[in-house]
This record gives sequence, C-alpha cells and structure tokens, in this order.
Amino acid sequence: MATLLRPVLRRLCGLPGLQRPAAEMPLRARSDGAGPLYSHHLPTSPLQKGLLAAGSAAMALYNPYRHDMVAVLGETTGHRTLKVLRDQMRRDPEGAQILQERPRISTSTLDLGKLQSLPEGSLGREYLRFLDVNGHCFPYGMAGRVLGEAHGCQRVSPDTRAPTRFVDDEELAYVIQRYREVHDMLHTLLGMPTNILGEIVVKWFEAVQTGLPMCILGAFFGPIRLGAQSLQVLVSELIPWAVQNGRRAPCVLNLYYERRWEQSLRALREELGITAPPMHVQGLA
Repeated sequence: MATLLRPVLRRLCGLPGLQRPAAEMPLRARSDGAGPLYSHHLPTSPLQKGLLAAGSAAMALYNPYRHDMVAVLGETTGHRTLKVLRDQMRRDPEGAQILQERPRISTSTLDLGKLQSLPEGSLGREYLRFLDVNGHCFPYGMAGRVLGEAHGCQRVSPDTRAPTRFVDDEELAYVIQRYREVHDMLHTLLGMPTNILGEIVVKWFEAVQTGLPMCILGAFFGPIRLGAQSLQVLVSELIPWAVQNGRRAPCVLNLYYERRWEQSLRALREELGITAPPMHVQGLA
C-alpha cells in the first residue's frame, strides 16, 4: 500500500498550480500578497487538498510513524480547527506573546548546555532527558538511546518535525508548526514514551485539547496495531486518564515553554492539572 501511494503523493506535488516553495522566506506574510506566503508554502486548490488528505490518511494509517504523512493530513484537514486554536492563543496573554514573537524549537534554537545544567526535575532537564532516552544523541546519551530502542521507541529530535507547506494562511501555518514542535513537550508533561502505545495516549490528549482531525484519527485508529494486553490497558486505564487530563488542562499551546525551562515539571503539571499516569507504559507496545 505504501509503495502504491508514494508515487501518487509525489505527482500531487507536481500538479499545475502547486508552486515551488520559497526557500528563504520567514514564517511571515509577504507584503505583496502574491505567491508563497512563507518558507516551504505550496498553495493548493480545494481539490488538491482533498486528494492530499485522502492519500496522506491512508499512508498514516498504514504506518503511524510516517510523520510526513501525518503532517500533510493535519495541514489539509485542520483549517477551521486551527482558526479556533489561533483565537484561543490570541485571547491568552502568554499565547498572544507566542504568536507575536514566533519562537521555534530546534537544535539551532535550544541551548543544550543550559538545559543540561538545570536542576533535576526542572522542565528543561526533563525535556532533555526525554530526547536522550528516545534517541537524540547527546554526549551522555548512548545508554539512554539504547534503552529507548530496546523498548520499541521511535527516535526523535527537535529537528524531525516537517515544515508547514499546505496551510494557506501564514499565522495558521505557524500555529500548526508550533503544535508540532511542542509535541515532544507533551510527551514530557504526560510522562509518555514514543512507542506506539505512548503515541496513542498523547494523541488522545491532543485530540481533546486541540480537536485537530489528524489527532482524532490517530486516537481512534492507532490502537488497531496494538496487542490484546496493551489494548486492554489502553481502553481501561490510559484513554480515560488522557481524556480527563486533556479536558482539565488549559490550552497547552498557550505555554511559552522556552521561558519555563527552570520551572519544576511537578509544579507545571500541578498548574495545568495534569496527574501522573496510572501506570508505567515504557515496556508495553
């Protein structure tokens, strides 16, 4: 299936009207209103978006770890929901500041030395630990990476998130880019690994928090790959916990994480009303 769909998606990116992305444009609107609105933008028609959504949905269901396909699905189906999220950010002082300053999370913007020097239990140190355990190679991280791979966790990095391409509004393009770049922060907040079970739990939390169609799709269809034991644990324990926390917590896109590195993770969880997971899921898949 993946082999059949891959050339189809490649052809879609070559359809008439799909312009090449502007290589160096920042994530800000062009002053002349013509052509690509931001770096990597590919203007598309409703028909093209529909075809991209269908193809990317099939690919994402076939392989949930195809983040490029999940990204395309989110961009081609989430326009109305992104407007709701953008409006929530505008109404919140911290969220409005994020929209104004447009911070980005990548290895080029993170001060890894500073994060490593923070106290144990701080958000920054725990985020660094999450990246280390789940595959991003820091100087002290080989043992953590081996541990993560032994439990079937996906290797992650701040630089693995695909750039936004198919959202025809530069501010909404930033909103979905921000959502992608704080996804690993949600893993840290929820204490979830990057194995299939951990990803599904985070998707349930995100589905409740954001209402994005791709999150809802991942939450409902992700469990089809689970074994009987993991599925039982997910349905009986982890989904109720994720839904409850997603409803109780304020919008997690309104958190300026880069200015909260020194805050203790426990204090931040208490601020958001996020409780500890009901069980350790690192070894389940």
